[in-house]
Amino acid sequence: MIVRNLFEMKFSAMKRNTCLQRIGPIGFASWLALMATAAWAESVRLDQLDIRLTDQDWGEPRANQSVESHPLSIGQTRYEHGLGTHANSTLYIALNGATRFAGSVGMDAEVANPDAGVEFIVLGDGQPLWRSGVMRAKEPAKSFALDLQGVKTLALKVAAAGPGIDFDHADWVEARFDYQGAAPVTAVGPRETAEILTPPAPKTPRINGPSVVGARPGHAFFYHLPVTGDQPMTLAARHLPAGLTLDAARGEITGILAQAGKYNVTLRAKNSTGGSTRQLQIVAGDKIALTPPLGWNSWNCFANAVDDAKIRAAADAMVSSGLIAHGWTYINIDDCWEGKRDGNGMIQPNEKFPDMKALADYVHAKGLKIGLYSSPGPKTCAGFEASWQHEQKDAQQYAAWGFDYLKYDWCSYSDVQDMSLPERARLMKPYQVMQAALRALDRDIVFSLCQYGMGNVWEWGADVGGNCWRTTGDINDSWSSMSGIGFGQNGHEKFAGPGHWNDPDMLVVGKVGWGHLHPTRLTPNEQYTHVSLWCLLSAPLLIGADMSQLDPFTFNLLANDEVLAVDQDALGRQAARLSKDGEAEVWAKDLADGSKAAGLFNRGESAREVTVKWEDLGLSGRRGVRDLWRQKDLGQFNGSFTATVPRHGVCLVRIAPE
Repeated sequence: MIVRNLFEMKFSAMKRNTCLQRIGPIGFASWLALMATAAWAESVRLDQLDIRLTDQDWGEPRANQSVESHPLSIGQTRYEHGLGTHANSTLYIALNGATRFAGSVGMDAEVANPDAGVEFIVLGDGQPLWRSGVMRAKEPAKSFALDLQGVKTLALKVAAAGPGIDFDHADWVEARFDYQGAAPVTAVGPRETAEILTPPAPKTPRINGPSVVGARPGHAFFYHLPVTGDQPMTLAARHLPAGLTLDAARGEITGILAQAGKYNVTLRAKNSTGGSTRQLQIVAGDKIALTPPLGWNSWNCFANAVDDAKIRAAADAMVSSGLIAHGWTYINIDDCWEGKRDGNGMIQPNEKFPDMKALADYVHAKGLKIGLYSSPGPKTCAGFEASWQHEQKDAQQYAAWGFDYLKYDWCSYSDVQDMSLPERARLMKPYQVMQAALRALDRDIVFSLCQYGMGNVWEWGADVGGNCWRTTGDINDSWSSMSGIGFGQNGHEKFAGPGHWNDPDMLVVGKVGWGHLHPTRLTPNEQYTHVSLWCLLSAPLLIGADMSQLDPFTFNLLANDEVLAVDQDALGRQAARLSKDGEAEVWAKDLADGSKAAGLFNRGESAREVTVKWEDLGLSGRRGVRDLWRQKDLGQFNGSFTATVPRHGVCLVRIAPE
């Protein structure tokens, strides 16, 4: 009787389940065999597994609660059991022979934001088994029941489907596995070897960095020659414009450009193994940041724990690691340096930064430049004194201290903005005010707008004097965050160019943690994708890691001169998406020498072939292809090039001109 009732319950469930209805009619004998198997199967709920292995972009996974620790509720229905998580998230499960997975999904009813949206995805051995479609707040749950025969590993994913991840509270409810034998268990994601692809720099001299640099006439000029090779080394510069000189011992060109113009300088480097020559064009005019800034920023590693000693240590490490020889230039202090104003209204640093001019001088003496941070509102994001109604005084103070870069973060300006203005004018105004203050100085200061892409800032950032502007919210060290931001930049390319760049936020490689350091959660292949995509996007490259703890793999990511040259190319083009085939994408950009840089990306969960076609690039015939990470020629290819690209990986190539 017990078995018969169990049969009836199973059969009733099958009739109700639309997924299983699609199987079609089955014979009585087959049905009886199926029921006999089901009758003796055991089951385990998802919330009974170790859900702590869930990788998510915000908050912590919760068993039988929402991500904000409330009872699980979707639409008008409350659920007793399940997993409360947040987009973007992934949980891997080793099935151990489990045969069925069923449950329901939806956004938790605690979400009131109508713009929030998620999609639930179930992958079996990397292949999609079920997708919920986009789900919004207050919608009823959607149910699923999946046959897992032959599947070894399941991945439960929640992907953001709105403008960001804010309020993307997602629930897997009453989710259950049927199994015989060993129960399924949660597992860590796929592991990869951190393979170092970049060859060591040669012993012979190699002059790196951009081939063009801009400065305004009458302002102080500073350029450190980035050169690799054995020491000692002799440096020389021919045809320097009037007002500039080379300190060959320090490898620095300094002075003041007297007149506007374009000056072609020949740089030479020589050591006991050989010599190298390269052209550098110095453009004296109205534009600076003719290539995207390369440097480091304190926020992603230290957040509010930043202090004078950590900034000095970052500068020391930029030099001692050798990254300075690959063109890395800026050491930028983010939020939390600010103190109060003196009697004249001049901003002063807090107790963690006893002498800002001395700190700037220290960084400059290393051959580097230095940046800092403020907000147009009354307070910074972390609640420190900002620049509201003190823009001119703050700009003057930054110049007096000797700073070269300003990140200007929207934050509390929302509290004081003029709501009578049209939206775009309202968004532009605070940046126009600070830019006017910066332009009144006798110092070049790179102006970095940070307002998360509001009002399509890429369309007007250059009009307010921005040298770069954030196009997105804050990045974190997850695949979903990095890939969502990076691959979401398509269409912005027409707004970027020399002197004004789209900024998809900082690099999250190495040890990051926003005050609680840990190795980046990105896999090695994901890190190659990250750096490759940012270089194709002509993005500012700001290292977010603790510079004093650079491991060999992270250094490899940051010291490949052929990869960095894609970002620093003088033509200043940003890549666009050429093609998309499922999870495979090809992005490409034109380079100044007539060649093309192309990234063959695989956003999928298993390796696959990705092809770039010459016709999509406007090319034809046989072309040489070079692997930029391995710095290796791959041969001549006619009409296209195909590479097998690993999960979440990239093949970054340069396609030669005719």
